Parts: sequence; C-alpha cells; structure tokens
Amino acid sequence: MAIVVVGAVFLDIKGFPDDLYNPTGRNAGRVEMVHGGVGRNVAEDIANVELRPRFVSIVDDTASGTEVLHKLNKHRVNTDYVLTRKDGMGIWLAVFDNTGDLAGSISKRPALDALVELLDEKGDDIFRDADSVVLELDMDEEIVKRIIQYAKKYNKKRYAVVSNMAIASQRRDFLQSIDCFVCNLQEAGILFVDDFSDMAPEALAEELYQRIVKANIPSMVVTMGSRGAVYAGLDGTRGYYPPESVVVRDTSGAGDAFCAGVAIGQTYGKDLRTSVRIGTHLAASVITVSENTCPRFQPRELGLDLDVTG
Repeated sequence: MAIVVVGAVFLDIKGFPDDLYNPTGRNAGRVEMVHGGVGRNVAEDIANVELRPRFVSIVDDTASGTEVLHKLNKHRVNTDYVLTRKDGMGIWLAVFDNTGDLAGSISKRPALDALVELLDEKGDDIFRDADSVVLELDMDEEIVKRIIQYAKKYNKKRYAVVSNMAIASQRRDFLQSIDCFVCNLQEAGILFVDDFSDMAPEALAEELYQRIVKANIPSMVVTMGSRGAVYAGLDGTRGYYPPESVVVRDTSGAGDAFCAGVAIGQTYGKDLRTSVRIGTHLAASVITVSENTCPRFQPRELGLDLDVTG
C-alpha cells in the first residue's frame, strides 16, 4: 500500500544574490542546481515522512535522469513506474531576491505523453492497492483523465496541486473529481477570476467556502505565504490556519511540501484542519533550506498513528 504520486521531474537552477537584489542589474551571488518538479517534490516529501510513495513519471535518458532515480530510491520512493525518455525532464531557471522570495523564473516543460501508454498498460497495477492518489492537474489532459478514471475505479481519494494554473484553470470540471485541491492565493485568483490579495484570512475562508459550493469542488486549501492558509469543504468545514515563524532562505518547494502534508493527513484519517496543520509544518521546514523538499520526520511527530514499514 502507498500513496501514488503522478507528476513531472524538473532540474531546478536557482540563483541567490549575496546582497540586495537588483532586478535590472548584475548581481553577485551563488547558483545551485537541485532536483525539482512538483510531482517529484511531493513524492520525496511523502517519503521523508517515512512513508513509501509510488512515483509515476518520466526522467531523461541522461546522467541527470539517472541521478534523479538514484536519489529517489535512496529516499525509498518506489520508481518502478518511472519511464526513461529523451526530454522527459523539465528545466526551471529561477532567481530569488535577498529575502528568499522568487524574483523571476523561466521554465521548459517536459514531454509527458508517454505516460498515457504507461497508464493504459499498467494502470490497474499502479492504482489497485494505492492508499490515495496525488496528481499535478496541469499535466496533459489525457493523462489527468486516466488518473481520475483509475482512481474512481478503485475508489481512491484524489488530491491535486498545480505547477501552471493558467493550464489547470481550463480544466475546472476536473476539480469536481478531486477530493482536495491545494493552491496558493495567486492561483486561486486565476481559478476564480478574482483578486483575493487584500482579503483578511477569516473573510477569505468564508469566501472560499462560497466559491467551492458554487463550483461543486469537494474541498480546497489556499496558501497565503507568510499569512498562513485557509481551507473549506462542501461539508461546511472552513477556517484559517496561521503560519509557523521561521527564517526564510528559499521558498521554492514549500507549496509542494504543503500539498504532501495535506494529502498525508487526509489519506490517513485526519480532518481537514489537522491536515492543513501537517502541511504547514512541512512547508515551514522546507523554506529554511535551499533544497526543494522537507527533512525527515517520523509519522508520530506529525500526529500520525502509523508504524514505519521496512
């Protein structure tokens, strides 16, 4: 049994200035390359809570792809359903300012079309004994359709996150088949064609509830960076969860860790608020380091009554 994660792998190239960041000039600093991609990050975050996720994805037929697989296996992520193909990984070029916030980025998306054939051939094996499913909603439409079909076939809970909301917003109907959708404040604005940036958290939680009722989305969590997160469900649940106070080094990967925490909590019996608490803690642990994923935790540290398996 495992949480199945379906998503992309990226190579992240990140630049950090030594001093005050000048967006129009030259900035001395350091450049780091780390493994990224929303799906890959979520899978490793889940593994770092000593769970054993099953990752469905594609890597390049290069040394970089081999290195990604080696690291995932080292963290005890099941990579039996990770394909190796040319251009199977994306590239994310990002620059951060002196406060650790993203100043600008450019991304090259990977070619994921080979996953359609994989899901057609191996879908039953992948999803039959899953604990739940986490997917990137902005993958190729045919991939998302198949994931949802198999998850419904085997009655598995479905959790979603995005890397490109402009693409995902064109698939709003898919959200009605997602048990919990996690996004940030800007992405929520794109989804609902509105600007929520000036709303107080308590007011936003109520507004989010009204929006998901109208859109028939089972539940949503919206992260607000340093202001915490709000959540709402069709069962009437809604509320606000405050952030944890930490020193920020690099905010990349925080949203992925947050999604992993919410999915873990929901999968293993926690209510939405407790799941948001777990997500908040994992996200806070990520932004204190330059890596894209959280450090290792024991499940019971997060309030999960789970025994670690071999």
